[in-house]
Amino acid sequence: MVTNILGSPDRPETLHFAASAFDPVVGDSEALADRVRQLRNSGVRVVVAAEGPASARRLSEVLTNESIDAPYLEVPLVTAGAVSVVVAPIERGVVSVASGIALIAEADLSGRRRVHRKARGARRAADYYDDLKVGDYVVHQVHGVGRFEGMGKRSIGGVERDYLMLAYRGSDRLYVPTDQISTVRRYTGGDSPSLSRMGGAEWQKTRSKVRNAVAAIAAELVTLYRTRLATPGHAFGPDTPWQREMEDAFPYEETPDQMQAIIEVKEDMERSTPMDRLVCGDVGYGKTEIAIRAAFKAVQEGKQVGVLVPTTLLANQHGETFRERFSGFPVRVEVLSRFLTTKEQNVVIEGVTTGQVDIVIGTHRLLSEDLAFKDLGLLIIDEEQRFGVEHKEKIKHLRAHVDVLTLSATPIPRTLEMSLTGIRDLSLVQTPPEERQPILTYVGEYDERAVSEAIRRELLREGQVFYVHNRVNDIDHVAEQIRELVPEARVVIAHGQMDEGLLERTVIDFADRKSDVLVCTTIVESGLDLPMANTLVVDRADLLGLAQLYQLRGRVGRRGHRAYAYLLHPRDKVLSEEAYERLKAIGEFTDLGSGFKLAMRDLEIRGAGNMLGGAQSGHIAAVGFDLYCELVTEAVSELKGERIEQPFEVVLDLPADAHLPRDYVERDDVRMEAYRRLAGVESPQDVDDIEAEWLDRYGPPPAAADALLDAARLRAECVRLRISNVSIMRTTARLVGLSLPESRKVRLTRLAPKSIAKDSEVVIPLDAAPNRVVAALTALLLELIPPEDAAAKS
Repeated sequence: MVTNILGSPDRPETLHFAASAFDPVVGDSEALADRVRQLRNSGVRVVVAAEGPASARRLSEVLTNESIDAPYLEVPLVTAGAVSVVVAPIERGVVSVASGIALIAEADLSGRRRVHRKARGARRAADYYDDLKVGDYVVHQVHGVGRFEGMGKRSIGGVERDYLMLAYRGSDRLYVPTDQISTVRRYTGGDSPSLSRMGGAEWQKTRSKVRNAVAAIAAELVTLYRTRLATPGHAFGPDTPWQREMEDAFPYEETPDQMQAIIEVKEDMERSTPMDRLVCGDVGYGKTEIAIRAAFKAVQEGKQVGVLVPTTLLANQHGETFRERFSGFPVRVEVLSRFLTTKEQNVVIEGVTTGQVDIVIGTHRLLSEDLAFKDLGLLIIDEEQRFGVEHKEKIKHLRAHVDVLTLSATPIPRTLEMSLTGIRDLSLVQTPPEERQPILTYVGEYDERAVSEAIRRELLREGQVFYVHNRVNDIDHVAEQIRELVPEARVVIAHGQMDEGLLERTVIDFADRKSDVLVCTTIVESGLDLPMANTLVVDRADLLGLAQLYQLRGRVGRRGHRAYAYLLHPRDKVLSEEAYERLKAIGEFTDLGSGFKLAMRDLEIRGAGNMLGGAQSGHIAAVGFDLYCELVTEAVSELKGERIEQPFEVVLDLPADAHLPRDYVERDDVRMEAYRRLAGVESPQDVDDIEAEWLDRYGPPPAAADALLDAARLRAECVRLRISNVSIMRTTARLVGLSLPESRKVRLTRLAPKSIAKDSEVVIPLDAAPNRVVAALTALLLELIPPEDAAAKS
C-alpha cells in the first residue's frame, strides 16, 4: 500500500498493489539513471521520494544531468513513463511493473538511515533565552518594560484561564493570557531598567526614538550584506558518492539539530554567494562533525580549507580528528603550529601555496602575510570571540570572498546581533547527544577538604581531573599543594609559557592516562577532548569570564559519564557584583544546551556598551536587546526593499476552561514553556506532537488541558486561513475574516446545513457536545478547505 504521494487532488490517495523492493544503487548516479530509463521505457511512472527540499533539488539535478527529465514537484506527474521528484517520508522503494508504478526512496540512493525529526513550530532565536523567573524584567509588545510577578489563574465570564502577571509603574498590573505569551519577552540589556507606564503612549515614543537611531547601524549591516551578495562566490555541486561514503562512516547517529545544521551549511555552499553562517552549539554537541563535512565537500572540488582555532593544542587535536575522518580518501591535512620546527612550518606553507595541502589547521598563524592559499574556498573559525581586533579585520576581509563557517558554544552578542538580524545566518545545535548528562556544578568558597575529596572520588572510579589555576607565576606551588592533599595522585602541569615540546608531551601523556591530575591554565578551555577527565576544579573562578567558565566546564562529561565541576572563590575576598552574577549564572545554567542563554546573560551582566559600543547601548537599555534586534531587522528589511511580514493575530473567545492545571504540570517554568510552544505551533500536527509528549511525561491530559490543545489546533487553522476572530456561544461559531467563494459555500452548506456565509464572516452551527465544539470546528475547517488545496484563499 502506498499513500498520498502517488495520488493527485482528484484521485484516491491510497493505492493497493503487489510490489517488489527496489534494489538500492548507493552512490552510483549512472546506475540510477539506467534503472530509471528501463522503468520509463517500460511505461512505468517513476517517483523519486526525497527527504527534504534540498535533497529533492539535488536528485532532480542528478537525473537531469543524466538526460532524464525529472522535475521537482509538489504532486508527481500521472502520465505513464513520467519521472518526478517529490518530498515524502519513504523508508525504502518499491516497484510494480504490473501497476505501472515505481517508487524510489532517497535511502536507496544514499544508503543512509533516515533521521526522524518531530515537527516543530517556527523558532525565534529569542525563545532560547526567554526563561522567566519571578522578579525578572520583561518587555511587552504594547505596554513596554514591566516586571514579571508570576503566573496566576483568573475566571472571567465563568471561564478559567492562566495569565502572566506583569507589574508596571505605580500600581498598574497587566494580566496577559497565555495564548498571547509571544507578546512578552525577557528584558536583556544591562542594569535594572525603569518600568514603563501602562497605556502604551510613552512606550511607543521610546520605540520610535530607537527605531530612528538604528537607521545608521542598519545601513552598515546592509552594506555588509550587499557586498557579500555582489561578490561572486563558488557554488559547490551536490553531494558526491565519496561524500556519502565519508558521512556514513560517522560512528554516531546525528541529532536532529545537527542534521538540520549540516543541511543548511550544504545549501549555503551550493549557492553562488559566499556563505557566512554561525553554528552555535554546546561543547560536545557535534559542531566539529558539521565542519568536517563542509571541509570534505570543499576539497572534492579542488578548493582549499583553512581551519582557524584559538589554541595550538586544539589545532593538534583537530588535526588528528580530521585525518582520522578522512583516512582512505586522497585528502592531505596539515597542522601549522608552534609545535613544528621552522623547517617543518616552511614545508606546510609551501604545500598550502602550491595547492598540495588541502586542509590546513592552525591558530592566527594562518592569517600571517607569508601564508598564501593557492585556492581557498572555505574558512572555518572555531570560537571567533577568542581572536583579537587585528585578526578579526583579516577575517573580515576574507569573509567577503570565501565561504565562512563559524563555530561557537557561547557567541559574543555582536555576533548574535548579526545572526538575529539576518546578516549572518544562524544554525542552533541544541539537542544533546543521547548519552550526554548535565554536569553537576558546585559554586562556592575554596575548601581544601572538599577539593581533596573531589579528586579522590574521581580517582576511585579510575577517572582524571582538570585543576585550573590561571596564574603561571605560582602554578608550581599550587601543583605541590595538590600533591600534598592527594599523595596518591600523579600530578602534572600544563601552561602556555612552557616549552612547546614539553607541553605537547604532557597533554599527550595525560590523554594516555599516564597522569591523574592536570594542573593547568585556561589553555584547556578550547576543544580538548579527553573522555576520562570528568571532574573539573577551578580555583579563583571569580576572575574568569562567563564564556571561559562555560567552555572550561564543557571539557568534562563528554562521553556519557556523570561529570562534576567545582567553581571556587577565596573565602577571604568579597566578590564584585559582576563576579557574583557570573558565578550565579554559571550555577543556574547547568541544563544541556545552555550556551546561547549564557551569551545573553553575559550581555546582561556586562552591559550593552561594552559589547556593542556606547552609541547603541542607551537604545538597547531602553527597549532590551531582543526588541532592539527586531527593530534593526525591520530597518534592514526596509533598506533592502523587503516586505516585513507581521505575525497574524487571532482572537479566540471559547466557552471552555483551557489551561494546564497545577496538579497536572506543577512547575511554573515548565508550564510557561508549554504555553510558549503551543503559541508557536503552525499546524494541528505540531499540537499532536506536543500532546504525545505530555502523554509520555505526565499521563492523559485532564479536561482543561485537552481544551487547551483543541484551542491551539483551532488557532493554527485560523492562522492558515487568515481568520482573525472566532467566538463560540454554546454550539454556534462565528468566524470573522473568512471569505468563501461560491463553490466553498456549497460545500459548507453540505457540511453544516444551517450555516450563514457573508462577505468576510461565517456563522456555523455545530452538531457536537459542548466539550467537543472546538475540535468539531477545527475538523470542519480542515474538510472545508484542506491544507493542500491551492484554492484555499480564492
